[in-house]
Amino acid sequence: MTRKTYILLVALSLTFVTLCEAQRGRRYTIRNGIGIQGGITQFDINTDNFETKSNTGWIFGLSAVADLPNKWYNISYNIQLSENNVDISGFSTTPASAEFIEYKVLMAQLSFLMQVKLVGSNVTLDLGPMVQFNGELELKDDAKENYTITGFDNLLAEDIAAITKFNVNGTVGVSAGFGRFKLRAHYIYGFTNMLNKLNDENLNVPNSENFKGNQSMWTFTAMFTF
Repeated sequence: MTRKTYILLVALSLTFVTLCEAQRGRRYTIRNGIGIQGGITQFDINTDNFETKSNTGWIFGLSAVADLPNKWYNISYNIQLSENNVDISGFSTTPASAEFIEYKVLMAQLSFLMQVKLVGSNVTLDLGPMVQFNGELELKDDAKENYTITGFDNLLAEDIAAITKFNVNGTVGVSAGFGRFKLRAHYIYGFTNMLNKLNDENLNVPNSENFKGNQSMWTFTAMFTF
């Protein structure tokens, strides 16, 4: 047996063993997909500092889904962009004339979800962590920037724009559908203090170091996977 023939035989043997081990070790096939989703949001800030009211917005996102046939769960990585609205009470002249002032906040959210199979992959319980980058609270009507926030004497509507821009959230919800189409309803709760940055703004109001609020957000989306 020549040296070249020996080397070729060893190479073929190693290749055969590697393929056999790979086939024996592969217990299931992971099916991956990319999902596009869009829908509406319901957003609020849970706080004792302001009188708030939830409002609707829009959301759009992408998902990378790994369907694990022989597991009791699937996993997905998600990125979402949204414009959310919230109403905060304020007044122009006296507290008796108080009305809700509309604010908007833009968000980018990244999440990792474990999707527990309730009815196969058709109905899943979704839960996992999320990180969020958001903008400031923006007044939708600049004419109300000098309104006074209800409960304060010197805090203006424009003064509370600088909220915390990085937040950590938790997500729980349900996805349901057939084939490539699913409907999703998720609740997102903010673990971090969304109003914490206001404590560093040197606002001339009592207890200005005690601003605290956690976001409360519902998303209702339709998703198509391909």
